This record gives sequence, structure tokens and C-alpha cells, in this order.
Amino acid sequence: MLTEELAHEFDFPDVLFERIRSFALQHTGINLSDAKKNMVYSRLSRRVRSQFSGSFQAFCEALDADDPDTCEFLINALTTNLTAFFREKHHFDFLAQQWLPQLRQTQPQQRRLRIWSAGCSTGEEPYSIAISLLEAMPDIEQWDVRILATDLDANVIASAQQGVYDSQRVQAMPVDQVRRWFQRGVGKNSGLVRVREEVRKRVTFRRLNLLHDWPMRGPFDLIFCRNVVIYFDKETQKTLFDRYANVLSDTGYLFIGHSENLFQVTERFRSLGQTVYCKVA
Repeated sequence: MLTEELAHEFDFPDVLFERIRSFALQHTGINLSDAKKNMVYSRLSRRVRSQFSGSFQAFCEALDADDPDTCEFLINALTTNLTAFFREKHHFDFLAQQWLPQLRQTQPQQRRLRIWSAGCSTGEEPYSIAISLLEAMPDIEQWDVRILATDLDANVIASAQQGVYDSQRVQAMPVDQVRRWFQRGVGKNSGLVRVREEVRKRVTFRRLNLLHDWPMRGPFDLIFCRNVVIYFDKETQKTLFDRYANVLSDTGYLFIGHSENLFQVTERFRSLGQTVYCKVA
């Protein structure tokens, strides 16, 4: 037995967990440890009950047959989508207080900005980027600004495009900031907020598997890839960060999560502290 297990309603032997783990590694780059078996069971059991009569064997056979609904469900189920507006606020402070002033000083003629939120989840990160730009750039309409937001999970992309959130999601933000950039729901939408159109129009959402070909070529000025690669093995991380360097401008910056680092992963970035990296030309 791989790990101590909780009581399971359905039989979930190690051999079936291995088949799911192999699929996850091949299709998402996520390397599930033995300790994740119970987590996998909990995320799949409802589907196994309703669609496969409680048989994980039948579920795995559908995976092996490349059933598109089953494959997409598993990918979505295994994707971690914990996020928040202005999470790791120092990154947004760096964007507004250091990067933009530096850009205006060193490249005064530049009027094109391309930013990529890779692993955008339900949209809080790219919307936070857009709000930061709008607040720091009173002349933003004179610029060509585009924010690309991608995620593997089709469900969270659909949710992010709507820009609708429980009002509790914005409670930690300053009241005046919420008032300026969000609309509060009334009537049947009471308790909800929606990101204003002025913010939403700055962001383009697309589904993307980071391990597959990328349709965009860059160059990007900023790439946010935060708390995305923590489940990837080292070789996958090396490949991914090398690809990021290839599509990042020579003066671009990479932001990663607080629990991640690039030590012994790549030599194409130099740390500036607080999980901010500049590209090494």
C-alpha cells in the first residue's frame, strides 16, 4: 500500500492510482506523490459514482480510451485553483512602483505592453494586474496593452471570463479600490461583485496546456507563473522556464510563487528578491 488510506466507499487499488498518476504526469506535468492518493480519490469519487457505477476500473478504462469528457474532467479535477486578488501584493507593488517608472525612464517611446498570466485560475491574478496598470497609468489609453491569461482548467477559464465573485473575495481590498473597479450585485445577485468592463476588456482568457505547443510567440514584458510548477518534476520545470525565457523580452521579468525557486532549475534568470526574476540575456 502506497500510503495510509482513509475509508473508501469504492475500491481504489494502488494499480489504478498509478494509472491516474501516469496520465496526470503525461498530460499536465503534475507529479502526484504517494501521499496524494486520498486527495485524488476525494476529487474523483463523485464522478466515479455517477458515471461509472462506483468503478475506478471503468473510469481508468475511459481514460485509456481517450474519452474526451473523462480526460477533461480529470485534468480539471487535479488542477489546484487557490488564488486571491492581489495575492503576494509585493509583485503588484513592483509592477506599479518599480517596473513602470523604470520603463518610462529607459524606454520613453515604448507604447506596447504584453503581459502573460500563466495558470490564471479563476481570474483574480490577471484582473489584479489590469487594476494595477489602470491605477498606475493615467495615460493607458495611449498604450497598446494586452494581458493574456491562460489555464489548463476549462471550468476556471469560463468562470474567469465572467468576472463574477462572491463579495467576500474582495473584503481584504481597500474599500475605495473595490468601489472603483467592481460592481456590487443587487436583488438576486446580492452578495456578488463583478469586475467592471474597463478592467475585463484588458484581459484575454484562453485555455492552454503549458506542456503543449504555445500559439503565442511574444515577446512578453512580464510573465506571472506563480504556484503553477510546484507539482512538476525538475526536468519539466527546466523545460518550462527555458521556454518562458524564450518568449520573454530581454528586459522582461518573471514572477513565481512564494514557495517556488529557480535554484538548480535554470540559469536564464537572475533573482531580484521576493520571487521576482529578470531575464539573463
